[in-house]
Amino acid sequence: MTSATFRPLLAARRMLLLHCPLLLLLLPLSSRTQKLPTRDEELFQMQIRDKAFFHDSSVVPDGAEISSYLFRDTPKRYFFVVEEDNTPLAVTVTPCDAPLEWKLSVQELPEEASGEGSGEPEPLEQQKQQITNEEGTELFSYKGNDVEYFVSSSSPAGLYQLDLLSTEKDTHFKVYATTTPESDQPYPELPYDPRIDVTSLGRTTVTLAWKPSPTASLLKQPIQYCIVINKEHNFKSLCAVEAKLSSDDAFMMAPKPGLDFSPFDFAHFGFPTDNNAGKERGFLKSSSKFGRQTSSKPRVDLHKVCIGNKNIFTVSDLKPDTQYYFDMFAVNTNTNMSTAYVGTFARTKEEAKQKTVELKDGKVTDVFVKRKGAKFLRFAPVSSHQKVTFSVHSCLDAVQIQVRRDGKLLLSQSVEGVRQFQLRGKAKAKYLIRLKGSKKGASVLKVLATTRPNKQSFPSLPEDTRIKAFDKLRTCSSVTVAWLGTQERNKFCIYKKEVDDNYNEEQKKREQNQCLGPDTRKKSEKVLCKYFHSQNIQKAVTTETIRGLQPGKSYLLDVYVIGHGGHSVKYQSKLVKTRKFC
Repeated sequence: MTSATFRPLLAARRMLLLHCPLLLLLLPLSSRTQKLPTRDEELFQMQIRDKAFFHDSSVVPDGAEISSYLFRDTPKRYFFVVEEDNTPLAVTVTPCDAPLEWKLSVQELPEEASGEGSGEPEPLEQQKQQITNEEGTELFSYKGNDVEYFVSSSSPAGLYQLDLLSTEKDTHFKVYATTTPESDQPYPELPYDPRIDVTSLGRTTVTLAWKPSPTASLLKQPIQYCIVINKEHNFKSLCAVEAKLSSDDAFMMAPKPGLDFSPFDFAHFGFPTDNNAGKERGFLKSSSKFGRQTSSKPRVDLHKVCIGNKNIFTVSDLKPDTQYYFDMFAVNTNTNMSTAYVGTFARTKEEAKQKTVELKDGKVTDVFVKRKGAKFLRFAPVSSHQKVTFSVHSCLDAVQIQVRRDGKLLLSQSVEGVRQFQLRGKAKAKYLIRLKGSKKGASVLKVLATTRPNKQSFPSLPEDTRIKAFDKLRTCSSVTVAWLGTQERNKFCIYKKEVDDNYNEEQKKREQNQCLGPDTRKKSEKVLCKYFHSQNIQKAVTTETIRGLQPGKSYLLDVYVIGHGGHSVKYQSKLVKTRKFC
């Protein structure tokens, strides 16, 4: 049992947190009296309705992250008390290996009892009458697997209720709540550019570099970096990684609903505790071929390495010509809480005998080109053709492309964003494509070659992919924007994200790579999706008014166009700001 568990009971702060089994251990209960201990016993006296309800609920600690477990379709409820009006409040919920549905609500504190100051606990039945049966006022709700949070600079006094539900499978999660968010700051801060750079790429090695967390460089707090390598996808939280690493043990030994189990038994089925923070089963030991450490039960194709406070690392012993996904997490070793950098992916070099990548007709191929590096692609149509179309989507920085047909140079251009090139075909012709990386950094691309004009995975785009905002139509709660379409009917989805007032164009360029589609966005950021086209290219323009915005706030708007093949392309982001006074 850690000091963080007892801190809410000892410190004179505003918010109450305690897990029910712990309360049963700490409080001498009788059949006549039963109270929740608070930081101010005289201010808040409350009694739960019955023992069964009390045992199945939890109270959240102020300023400490807790880990817990959800059975599928079995809701779980947490409580905490804010004892004073105008109190700052921040609540963060981290799903681990399954999406969650969660809701935060508040109801008024019960009136203080007439026996206040007597020093005697109230009878059980009398305290029961102080509990309202109402659900309370809903403050926030969310459904998904993102790390989501609720923040308020001035919250009312009341009994706060956090309800969580997993409808997909048994899972575990983390909750953090605090009434002093400005001073606590337990999660490491990300740098202005949170991307991971691939600085060197070999057949069996990838070197990664990233900017240090300001929590370490400016605030001088102890930060260590943990790298996660796998072949499937990027992870949104370190909790999700640890759940994957220990999933076999966690679900095999999870208790059944209705059985008593202690929160301190979580370590027995995959939950790390503060006492073994440095020995988490997910951390890699010295026998790992990735470097210093390996998990006690290594998972196939999923590895985690913690490397201290260095901001450059070479991953070794990888397979040639294999795509890997890399995630970086900054971990505050004082709090054991983490923040995710923007993940990346890279394909290791082919064996020396394989100098080119073969493109298949009509199939999109992912290509990685290191900084100042080059990549060769080959396209050899199996049948005669009149035309050949090359579609290139540069996800990060611009690249130089050259196309040769049977040794003759047909095309040499710089590509940024999405470009399509249609060239005249020739019987039995072979095409060699050379991609040259920029001096700024590594490049990630998606390339499609086809001899069938109707076989297009990439959506058609107008020449101008900017989003136009109408200044005169701005209000305190809405903005009106327009963008161009094409003669081809495509699906357009628009997303909004509130940003700080000092957010600028340079920061906008540092957003994660443009090949990530709307499936990577939070559902709360989605405005709408619609289909649009016009046979008259001069009239292929659409407008949309985005409502429900806050006065004087800045928002980053993104429009995604989704083609028939499912591939999406993002228009240039647009920064807008609502009027402060109307």
